[in-house]
This record gives sequence, structure tokens and C-alpha cells, in this order.
Amino acid sequence: MAKGNVHIVVERCKACGFCVEFCPTKVLALSSVFNSKGYHPPHVVNPEKCSGCDLCGMYCPDFAIYGTRVVPVRGEK
Repeated sequence: MAKGNVHIVVERCKACGFCVEFCPTKVLALSSVFNSKGYHPPHVVNPEKCSGCDLCGMYCPDFAIYGTRVVPVRGEK
């Protein structure tokens, strides 16, 4: 399985939950902390499961999150 990272721009988030809902590997959850607008942004709960598919970014209406694939170093699996 491909490996990836999730990048969250906390201050852009309005806590719609689309990223959490549509993540196929259940990497995200809504946080209990607030951003400056009073919303609960997502946070990464299972980073090792991220495939870098960027479905979180595709569904985010505010461009507050995106996933990237990690390119393995030569010789690694």
C-alpha cells in the first residue's frame, strides 16, 4: 500500500467533517480543540494508515486539507 501524509491548514477549516467522512483508511477525526473561528478542525489519529490519496483534499470545500504521497527512498519498500 502507498504511504502518505496529511497536511491541515487549521485556520481555514470550518469543521464540515467531509474529510473525516470520506477518508477510506480512517486517518482523521474531528479534534476537541477549537481554531480561532470556533470550529473543531480535524486531526490525524492513524498517520500510518494514510495512503496519500488526497480524497480529503478533493472533498474539502475550503482547501483546508490535502494529502500527499511519500516517495520511497531507493531500496526501501
